[in-house]
Amino acid sequence: MSSIVPDLATFKILAEKYFNRVVQLRREIHAHPELAYEEESTANLVRTELANLGWKLLPPIAKTGVVALLECKQPELRCIGLRADMDALPIQEQNNSSYASVHAGKMHACGHDAHTANLLGVAMILNELRNELTGTYKLIFQPSEEKMPSGAAAMIAEGALLNPTVDKMLGWHVHPEMQAGEVGFKSGKFMASADEIYLTVIGKGGHAAQPHQFISPLIIAAEILLALQQYTDMEKPIVLTFGKITADGATNVVPEKAYLAGTLRCFDEQQRKAMHDVIRQTCSSIAQKHNAACEVNIVVGYPVLVNNETLTQQCVALAGDYLGKTKVFALPQRMGAEDFAFYSHHLPVCFYRVGVGNVARNILSPIHSATFDIDEEALKINIGLMSWLAANA
Repeated sequence: MSSIVPDLATFKILAEKYFNRVVQLRREIHAHPELAYEEESTANLVRTELANLGWKLLPPIAKTGVVALLECKQPELRCIGLRADMDALPIQEQNNSSYASVHAGKMHACGHDAHTANLLGVAMILNELRNELTGTYKLIFQPSEEKMPSGAAAMIAEGALLNPTVDKMLGWHVHPEMQAGEVGFKSGKFMASADEIYLTVIGKGGHAAQPHQFISPLIIAAEILLALQQYTDMEKPIVLTFGKITADGATNVVPEKAYLAGTLRCFDEQQRKAMHDVIRQTCSSIAQKHNAACEVNIVVGYPVLVNNETLTQQCVALAGDYLGKTKVFALPQRMGAEDFAFYSHHLPVCFYRVGVGNVARNILSPIHSATFDIDEEALKINIGLMSWLAANA
């Protein structure tokens, strides 16, 4: 851990100073959500803000990604990466706030507006302290966290972690289950891998009243669904869940094909690969039993997110200093996935969660819901905290 310069109080004063601007940015981004790899306006806003601050902007990357550098004293000493994701979700917002989405069917329902505005606030604080800090700070604003192909993977493939090489990296996520003012950490394996499973069951279509002449893909699909469901095991943990089944038939028409779509979540790479084999073998065996076929398409998605033990424990201690130890919580593993995981397989990372809920103000909606919102006081807390972590971890 580097020496703690400047002192903690300075970060809190600067967080207060830049809080209102960060709220303005968050609301502007929230009102103008853009889906994966469409974040042109958001990226332009980010680049403009960073240019005005004096950060060095690197060439555009991963279509809409933004990377910027701040060289402080002894810039070669270390390089700390800080990441935000910029994409929204295809959800129709139901909030009536002044900053509600103006784009039909698009909404920042996962807090990426807060992530992006927060990192701009961190940029403001680090920039003001550039003559007192050591090393280099690299900001990474990435596209497409919500949808594959992963924006994180694209940023890495196109060199976002190089020139200069990032030594360690911080990221965070809104957490409505905790109250604003609280933060949570988990060392080691934190969030699960996520693969998309697409099955096409091919039978033989026919008239519903003549079962001897058709091979129903729906019956086969149902059998496959029930067979695969047994592999969900929260003790291991493994989750294999199908959320979609479709077949274009009618009351008296048995279609030729049925389609299933689901997700596989694991915390162990060997289990993950073994489950891929189980899915293929189960589908093939059941389909063959019915003189049918099943095409299996497994889209390998995000890996397990692994927080570096040493870095995470440093951040826990620093967060305790900044917020008070009673505001810092140990989090359990989450079966949800996050493409920040790709960074965790290249360098030491700490990905933490920040409370954005407020029971008194009825800010309780979960992420990915049409009424999701945050207590913006969490931004004041985290622009200071994240800057403090970046300067001292």
